[in-house]
Amino acid sequence: MTHKTIKVGGLSRVEGEGSLLIRVHDGRIADLQLRIYEPPRFFEALLRGRSFTEPPDITARICGICPVAYQMSACQALESIGGARVDGPLRDLRLLLYYGEWIESHALHIYLLHAPDFLGYDSGIAMAADRRDLVERGLALKKAGNELVAAIGGRAIHPVNVRVGGFYRAPSRRELAPVAERLEHARDAALATAAWVAGFDFPDVEHDYRFLALTHPGEYAILSGDVAVRDGAGVPTGFPVDEWPAHVVEEQVPHSTALHARLDGSPGYLTGPLARYALNSARLSPLARQAAAEAGLGPVCRNPFRSIVVRAVEIVHACDEALRLIARYTEPEAPAVPAEPRAGTGHGASEAPRGTLYHRYRTGPGGSIAEAVIVPPTAQNQARIEADLRALAEPRLDLPAAELAALCERAVRNHDPCISCAAHFLDLRIDRTDAPGGRDGG
Repeated sequence: MTHKTIKVGGLSRVEGEGSLLIRVHDGRIADLQLRIYEPPRFFEALLRGRSFTEPPDITARICGICPVAYQMSACQALESIGGARVDGPLRDLRLLLYYGEWIESHALHIYLLHAPDFLGYDSGIAMAADRRDLVERGLALKKAGNELVAAIGGRAIHPVNVRVGGFYRAPSRRELAPVAERLEHARDAALATAAWVAGFDFPDVEHDYRFLALTHPGEYAILSGDVAVRDGAGVPTGFPVDEWPAHVVEEQVPHSTALHARLDGSPGYLTGPLARYALNSARLSPLARQAAAEAGLGPVCRNPFRSIVVRAVEIVHACDEALRLIARYTEPEAPAVPAEPRAGTGHGASEAPRGTLYHRYRTGPGGSIAEAVIVPPTAQNQARIEADLRALAEPRLDLPAAELAALCERAVRNHDPCISCAAHFLDLRIDRTDAPGGRDGG
């Protein structure tokens, strides 16, 4: 048989370790596997036996880029057991904290991980050598997000001020004033970012995605809401977060340490910016809607390569809404509301930058955790990423090996997968069995 193997090392613009295996037979892809081989870190097991007050601090350590997402999903799940209702200024603070994370995460992805693909650079550092102005704008955006997270969360990485029921301490209006000043500049930079990325040369690719994201009647859902699902151009359907286990089931696949998720029995749905935008674009802030229109986005975007534009629009929204919330902020009477330890099962979901993040906790009578389930966006998207890769690669199997590998890497980066926090590289291997004979390597 004829075999052709392509290996790509050093992919430093996807977080974590993974490899891609493509087996070709008679000019068709017989098998495609996105292999994630990060070691399991057993966070769900580590939570068992812990007090119900501990998950916000423990789960924040799962990710250094989106710790707030883990904290917010955990808090909501545990508050639903403990009878705590967080609203008013405390909910505003949570939204502000989350907007800070969206700003810094999206800015990092756009400027340092994704834009180099469109501009022909191997890395953000290489891009900075020619376009220092662009990279400095991206870093300024990220800094604005970091400062917002630090002002409310106590520090920019793994915030320490979040607790079940609210916060340990609420910031004063005076403390938020300098953050608002930086956000004014960040909003201008976000608008410039949306206009900039809209001008990239995008491959002509569209997929009939099955979208999943939270929706909320009064806002572009990020902190809370019901789960909505949209198939193609159909009318969205949905379910409350506490019905998640009846609809989303995870399963182990032999080629990956990340679980795959099925939605109502079918694999391959998509969560993340494209899904959020498709289900919520009408609820963007007026300025963000204007930026989306000027960037050429309709009410739905099905081109995964244009996800970079949607992320830029979401930065505009986050800056705009953060400024609105700071302007109306009043200090709460107390930094938290009581949450009683009791037995029960709680569900929580929020919109991490990469998609819907679900938590479920079962607690005993004293509030100790008997079971924890965490479903991150990348696990939900893995099967869909594989489908994207298959659709992209199969008609292009005659491309030179290096060109095909680079295109596959770009397709993975469209989804900004958070594979792990360890070493970063993708190893792409193509085995060809098109005809009998020897083995070719290339």
